[in-house]
Amino acid sequence: MPYSTPQIRNVALAGHPGAGKTTLFEALLHAGGALQTAGTVERGSTVSDFDPIEKQRGHSIDAAIASTDHAGIHVNLIDLPGYPDFRGPALSALGAVETAVIVVDAAGGVEYGTRRMMARAKERGLCRAIVVNRIDADDADPARVLDQLREAFGPEVLPLNLPVDGGARVVDCFGQSSGNSPDENSDLGPVADWHQKILDQVVEVNETVMDHYLDLGEDGLSGDELHDAFEQCLREGHLVPVCFASARTGVGVKELLDVAETLFPHPGEANPPPFVKGGGADAQPIVATPDPDAHVVADVFRIVHDPFVGKLGVFRVYQGTVKKDTQLFVDDGRKPFKVGHLFKLKGKDHVEVDQAIPGDIAAVAKVDELHFDAVLHDSHDEDQIHLAPIAFPKPMFGLAIEAGSKGQEQKLANALHKLAEEDPCFHVEHEEETNETVVRGLSDLHLRINLDRLKDRFGVEVSTRPPRIAYRETVAAKAEGHHRHKKQTGGAGQFGEVFLRIEPLPRGGGFEFVDEVKGGVIPGQFLPAVEKGVRQVLKAGAVAGYPMQDVRVVVYDGKHHPVDSKEVAFVAAGKKAFLDAVAKARPQVLEPIVDLEVNAPEAHMGDISGGLAGKRARINGTDAAGSGEIAIRAQVPLSELEGYAAELKSATAGRGRYALDFSHYEPVPPQVQQKLVEAYKPRHEED
Repeated sequence: MPYSTPQIRNVALAGHPGAGKTTLFEALLHAGGALQTAGTVERGSTVSDFDPIEKQRGHSIDAAIASTDHAGIHVNLIDLPGYPDFRGPALSALGAVETAVIVVDAAGGVEYGTRRMMARAKERGLCRAIVVNRIDADDADPARVLDQLREAFGPEVLPLNLPVDGGARVVDCFGQSSGNSPDENSDLGPVADWHQKILDQVVEVNETVMDHYLDLGEDGLSGDELHDAFEQCLREGHLVPVCFASARTGVGVKELLDVAETLFPHPGEANPPPFVKGGGADAQPIVATPDPDAHVVADVFRIVHDPFVGKLGVFRVYQGTVKKDTQLFVDDGRKPFKVGHLFKLKGKDHVEVDQAIPGDIAAVAKVDELHFDAVLHDSHDEDQIHLAPIAFPKPMFGLAIEAGSKGQEQKLANALHKLAEEDPCFHVEHEEETNETVVRGLSDLHLRINLDRLKDRFGVEVSTRPPRIAYRETVAAKAEGHHRHKKQTGGAGQFGEVFLRIEPLPRGGGFEFVDEVKGGVIPGQFLPAVEKGVRQVLKAGAVAGYPMQDVRVVVYDGKHHPVDSKEVAFVAAGKKAFLDAVAKARPQVLEPIVDLEVNAPEAHMGDISGGLAGKRARINGTDAAGSGEIAIRAQVPLSELEGYAAELKSATAGRGRYALDFSHYEPVPPQVQQKLVEAYKPRHEED
């Protein structure tokens, strides 16, 4: 159907693995008429899980997009992967919607993924809603789950509808649908009680609405007043509505589309996207207005390398109208590209369209300059505009990787570049000291999936070496260093002398280089050479071959020669003086510490806790996770988690699962540092 911006609803389905997001995605498309028959995960026939690896594993790996029309609105749906290993695509897609719908299993209740995605959506300023799915399952307990949700996220969590007759149907308790009576009883108690709670929650955010309500009662409120107050509640996080559904049977699915139509915000109503112009301290917030006649501002939130159409950039339009055959710029580029083909996505299928209006989600193909978070615009007035960056988790798992056969090195490099473009949490690094290509991801599963894709999608066989932990080096004390570099080779010589001191910075302080040279004893043109020598050590490491961080270097004295001093001499002098100071400054090797959460049946708690204690873990607490499960929270050195997936599977008969996030760096124990130092063999000895 033709539609305008006020008719658009952008909704992401997020939540814990196995909560039924993909099944709900199919059910919504079917209820809206976009699908004649809803696919199933078991048959591998869903619109969203079209990748062969997704079909094989039975769960989502990438964000998938499709749209449907319902009751005069156009709904862009994004199905997000639930596994924390694939947070990159999930978090990047959150920036393209106004509403995040967190899907919760009516048996499993509040789980790690529920809390994580609720927090991420709140950080992005999104309107949040919750769908309690599988209300008809034999072990479903909607009342317990609603209590869990309200305990975890506050009294602002309130139901818009309630299950009746063991999940056979749902009854509305906010009055948006006709034919439902607040006097009816539900599986969760009297509908009238919940109706009153949600009404009180909605009217209290708006003074005018509250006055009308107090003076005239509920019947004195107009539909527009209630809608505006509800909208404000969602934007301010004052209300998190809950809908009950069974995606398998379709119960509550059409009602969810009705809620999207009447209550979810359109692109002109939600919190404004966090655009800024410029960078650093000079960055200024700007507002992109959903005006179809204004200059175009759109943000690329997904890159896909499609085997048929090539590189595909998926973007959300925030301002202006993108039309076929128009010219667009990428970021601050001076050369525009022509929009030859414009697509709406339906899973793996691409439906060609003539235009994309403010609020819409579309894609363009075969534009090499496109990258994640690129801003598309049609006027240089929009140069230097970008969205506030997303805080992606730091990829900490590493594998050294090389082509399995000679002659495939370039093919491997190209394939790795494409995979890194698609996933903001998959990094490719070249380590000069070891001459290795290292890939980094969020978990061993994350890396294994990408290695499978190298073979299946790009035909590249690879060999790998065990994970290389991202250790770092620093110093724990102040010290001074000195080196005189003097070389005579028969002609012009080399001379440079540097005195410097170093001191530790707070953890996360990075690196500072300070010039305190007086009297020109080191001419100004040579100070960058001194810093270059210092940075060479920062990159390669001083004691165990790992990058250095959190150190300040102050150059305060030195000598030069009017003829023999040159840049190469001060590079060498700066490097050796820095190494001299580090050796005296109690050098430390730092290891990454991760926040770990393990979910498993309560009967295995002792085995899990005991196993973690042997890994230098600090257990921070345990929580009931519902259905006889517990969640154990701990901080653990990443180096101790190699092979933990198999260990946990064995200890819990396959019923345990875990997720981790990078927390911080801290010094390794002395015996571990000694082993790392002894294992370090520099490849190149300096003269």
